[in-house]
Amino acid sequence: MIKTATAINSFAHVAQQADVSPIEEPIFVLTRSQLKQIIQEATQPSLDRVSSLEVIIARQDEIRAKFEALEKDQTILAENQLIQLRLINDLRKDKEPQPLQRDRREILRALIATNGGKMLLKDARKTMRLSKQNFTRVLASISDHITVKPYHLDRRQSVLTLK
Repeated sequence: MIKTATAINSFAHVAQQADVSPIEEPIFVLTRSQLKQIIQEATQPSLDRVSSLEVIIARQDEIRAKFEALEKDQTILAENQLIQLRLINDLRKDKEPQPLQRDRREILRALIATNGGKMLLKDARKTMRLSKQNFTRVLASISDHITVKPYHLDRRQSVLTLK
């Protein structure tokens, strides 16, 4: 403890020996407007930076809102595309000829072949006893083997010919 007291006394003695002169007169004398101007000049870059960052944040918020809207649109489009693919698949399944349609196709081809490869559409439909709608379906399913052309004597009628 005695050593600690001697160390403190020696430190105080060294501090008194240093050439430190107390300040007797003010270094700066500023008016209120001068101080205000200095503060404004010192803080202006920071204020400019803050305002530019606020603009950037506002733009980012707008972009984020647009992005969210695009994500919603993309989700809706993906759902619509899935529905379209399902509908297309269903249509493809319906396009495949059913067993009854296959029989009707064969009957129509045989009927035209027995008439020399040509026959009026109206007569073929009546012979097969099909409605216009069903006969049109059969024709559509066999369109790669039969051609439909207008009758040369009466353009209102059509002629079926084998290819």
